[in-house]
Amino acid sequence: MWRFLKKFLKNEDAATSIEYAMIGGLISIAIVGGATAIGTTIGEDYNNLGDQFQNF
Repeated sequence: MWRFLKKFLKNEDAATSIEYAMIGGLISIAIVGGATAIGTTIGEDYNNLGDQFQNF
């Protein structure tokens, strides 16, 4: 039992996996935020373009 506990405490694979998961989560949040901002801007541009065609 003690041998298993020592081996478990020395194992760093789980910590590395958690770090990679956190990095992946942050990257995905950044992608979603960027896509939302770009989508809003493009939507406004298309609305303005549609308004210009109606006034033409």
